[in-house]
Amino acid sequence: MAESGRPDMDTPTLIFVYNADSGLVNTLLDIGHKIVSPKTYSCNLCAITHSTFSMRDEWKQFVAGLSVPIEFLHRDELEKKYGMRAVELPAVFRRNNGALETWITREEINRCRSLEDLAQLVRTKLSAPG
Repeated sequence: MAESGRPDMDTPTLIFVYNADSGLVNTLLDIGHKIVSPKTYSCNLCAITHSTFSMRDEWKQFVAGLSVPIEFLHRDELEKKYGMRAVELPAVFRRNNGALETWITREEINRCRSLEDLAQLVRTKLSAPG
């Protein structure tokens, strides 16, 4: 861990990336989209893990109990921090020794229909060898 208490770039970390941009205006637009047309909302990760206004408590508790550091980013933050763009999102990446690899794909996330489905997917991936 880095001195700040945040994982350093060499610590294996799971990075959950939303298919949405950061910032207040984008957040407000996303909230409106989820309310008006939830079936066409483009980020299943956000739809599953967040209520209309905030992260679901069950999801917070689940990720807090994982055995690896977790980071949450938006699409624009992924590009700024890691220089990655034109990637299929939402997705979960595994950072190891500074390199990112896709750990859970957009298709896998989009197959999840509930928070429990997503949590089970994460648990299964964590228990897999390698």
